[in-house]
Amino acid sequence: MSIVAILVLLAVAWSALAIGQIPNPFRARTSQARLWRRAFPSASKRQIGEFLSLFADAFSFRAIETQKFRPDDQLLGVYRALNPAKWIPESKEVERLAKELRKRYGIALADIWDDRMTLGALFAHVQQKKRSVGH
Repeated sequence: MSIVAILVLLAVAWSALAIGQIPNPFRARTSQARLWRRAFPSASKRQIGEFLSLFADAFSFRAIETQKFRPDDQLLGVYRALNPAKWIPESKEVERLAKELRKRYGIALADIWDDRMTLGALFAHVQQKKRSVGH
């Protein structure tokens, strides 16, 4: 087998292992559940977990990685860590997130979008929407 073929096989194997992994700046973190509970004391663990799962699914992250995200993580920061070559978020991840937010929570991401939007700010919109629908 030629060296080129071996390098191609190694590259394919490496990329297959990386699928579903969160970007490097977040990967080394431990669970951030305590920060979420502190930031949103009225939200249940289940509500926080469902929101983080929705976010992780949209970005094709593994479910086990969801607790590594903090409320102050910016959506664009996560996107840019995942796609460093792309500056403008015109991606399938953002589109999936917008679609799922509308479907599950009735939230139009385009209506609330801010380039500095954090996961916590987005979750606050989810909580506010749930309260307004519940009353």
